[in-house]
Amino acid sequence: MAREQFGICAEPNLHGNYLLFNVLDDKNAFIRAAISRLPQLFENYSEQFSEANLIGVVAIGEAYWDEFYPIARPALLSPFPAMNRDDRVAPTNNYDIYIEIRSDRADVNHIVSSKVCQLLGDSVELIEQVQAFRFLDGRDLTGFVDGTENPQGRHRREVALVKEQDDSFFAAGSYLHTQRYQHNLTLWNSLAEHEQEDVYGRTKLDNIEFPSDEKALTAHTKRTSLKDEQGNSLEIVRQSMPYGDMKRKGLFFVSYCASPKPFETILKSMVHGDAHGNSDHLLKYTQAETGSAFFAPSLNFLSKVADIDNPE
Repeated sequence: MAREQFGICAEPNLHGNYLLFNVLDDKNAFIRAAISRLPQLFENYSEQFSEANLIGVVAIGEAYWDEFYPIARPALLSPFPAMNRDDRVAPTNNYDIYIEIRSDRADVNHIVSSKVCQLLGDSVELIEQVQAFRFLDGRDLTGFVDGTENPQGRHRREVALVKEQDDSFFAAGSYLHTQRYQHNLTLWNSLAEHEQEDVYGRTKLDNIEFPSDEKALTAHTKRTSLKDEQGNSLEIVRQSMPYGDMKRKGLFFVSYCASPKPFETILKSMVHGDAHGNSDHLLKYTQAETGSAFFAPSLNFLSKVADIDNPE
């Protein structure tokens, strides 16, 4: 049975490093070999710094996948669903490799990130890096608890991981979407607390969700808590974290799912809104500046990915 990368369903950490790379020409064989070594690198440092609860995730960009592994492709892997409506934008960026490093120690994240960059060497260009952190009791920088609808316990695996019967070659992998949002906290903080709560559809201090019939149709929780045609809740596993300094502040959004479709449906509900044009009013106060689609394969896949360059 295929084993998932443990960071996909892991509990939140205190610190996160998100590294996004593009691969230079004719480096694919080297990249496959390097990628196959990353899970062991993460495991070694996890044992060395056991108190840090270190986890790592490796994912391959949608546009790079066929070059990276031309033998087979995840069944549902598709480009990031870029969207644009009025002043609401969900842009798309193509990154070849995504590496997520999270732990409870910022120094350990720095050490492991440095080793990752050293391993990949001059075969890649580091396009973006985001250093993120847990804020208070798991809140976004807007002051509201983030990810309250996240699946819990073993249910996380049910939501996040591709099942054997759906795509046996890529079982235990996960479809990954990322967006880096930048907040306009000056504008946000100009709202009274009850106005902020109306935007989210829940209370700020004690994180109590409003009854459905008391939420505005533009509330964030209204636009993101959706059901499919069978009446089942659309779920994704979020591993997002706030980032920022005194100039830029925002959220690095990360979601894992057994299919890319729930994310796309939720994003469409936020940007385009419902049939009456009720979009997510949280987007008045935060702007997505990036958007990318990846696939995070199983540990079994990663351990053998270099074999295509050395057939027996």
